[in-house]
Amino acid sequence: MASGIFAVLDDISALMDDVASMTKIAAKKTAGILGDDLAVNAEKATGFVANRELPILWAITKGSFLNKLIILPIAFVLSAFLPKAIVIILLIGGMYLAYEGAEKIYEFLFHRHQNEEHSETQEIEEEDIAEFEKKRIKGAVVTDFILSIEIIIIALGSVIGAPLLNQILVVSTIAIIATVGVYGIVALIVRMDDYGYRLINFNDDHDSISDKIGKALVFSLPWVIKSLSVIGTIALLLVSGGIFNHNIEYLHHLLPGVPSLIKDFLTGLVVGIIVMLVLVPIKKLFKKKASK
Repeated sequence: MASGIFAVLDDISALMDDVASMTKIAAKKTAGILGDDLAVNAEKATGFVANRELPILWAITKGSFLNKLIILPIAFVLSAFLPKAIVIILLIGGMYLAYEGAEKIYEFLFHRHQNEEHSETQEIEEEDIAEFEKKRIKGAVVTDFILSIEIIIIALGSVIGAPLLNQILVVSTIAIIATVGVYGIVALIVRMDDYGYRLINFNDDHDSISDKIGKALVFSLPWVIKSLSVIGTIALLLVSGGIFNHNIEYLHHLLPGVPSLIKDFLTGLVVGIIVMLVLVPIKKLFKKKASK
């Protein structure tokens, strides 16, 4: 009886060792997309009233967990019975990310001043803040859904030849680490100014170390948020371009002399512009019909 228990424990230990080593490999392969995920979601989680930042971030985090609960079982089933469907889903998601990135660049280049004026009047006249928050949360969760698909598929690809139990444990671990890690760092970023003010008020000295660190945090937050907006836009195009270049044979072998980073960005931008040219007239048409 005792020998049987020890044998089971030995099997569990061997399984955990295999899962740990596979998780390290999967984490390395998904590191790039996790960085993009951080930049995109940090940019989407900013811009709220200070006392609403963490509740909204928690709502987005719960949405991210729900996304992964939906994606994981579907990914395992599709990987086993219909692997081609995964590529199609990735390409559709890539179009959405490319469209978001291209639209942000278009808005910055041609409607930046209008958006700034609109946001200023919105701060004064906005009455339905709850509706605004819901829209922002929904947009962040939708983007997270697509990025989560990419993370899970890449992690799954690194353990595709392993037993099903190992695949489930490894990919699920990566999904949890991605959510907790990314949104934990985002929470620290959006609360930088709050931590800064606490350090400034930590003691009565006006030139202490805590004052200097606190002022640095408060001063740097607007620049961090602006940087994240730029990085997030670039990340959207890089991720989408990478999806197309890695999954379409023609694009994969096109322009072999161009660095992959530049190639991914240009591919994402071109796809985004094409999707935007198709969708913008359709959106305008729907708006006209709605106004009538």
